Amino acid sequence: MNLIIRIIVTAALVLLLAHILPGVAVANFMSAVLVAIVLGLLNIFIKPILVILTLPITILTLGLFLLVINALIIQFSGYIVGGFSVSSFWYAMLFSIVLSIAQSIVYNLTGGEKG
Repeated sequence: MNLIIRIIVTAALVLLLAHILPGVAVANFMSAVLVAIVLGLLNIFIKPILVILTLPITILTLGLFLLVINALIIQFSGYIVGGFSVSSFWYAMLFSIVLSIAQSIVYNLTGGEKG
């Protein structure tokens, strides 16, 4: 049940950010749910591989390269989900940062567990 609530909260945040950020577009709530699911799956399966492959540059940049990896994952999810698009890399990075902060705030306010 906790997973379904997390997906719905993430989908709502994706919709909200799509209305706020001009470079991000979501067709409808179902597309936002698909984005939430795809982001979760990409973060589980693809992100660890990218982190390991880019470990030297991540260490060199003191972890800031992880923001680039997150933006790439956002852009990749835009290619996978039909009703979701991000116009540029910089909007993907901004979307990633704001989505992470918003998720942290919502989960802390609702008493949800992190991770």
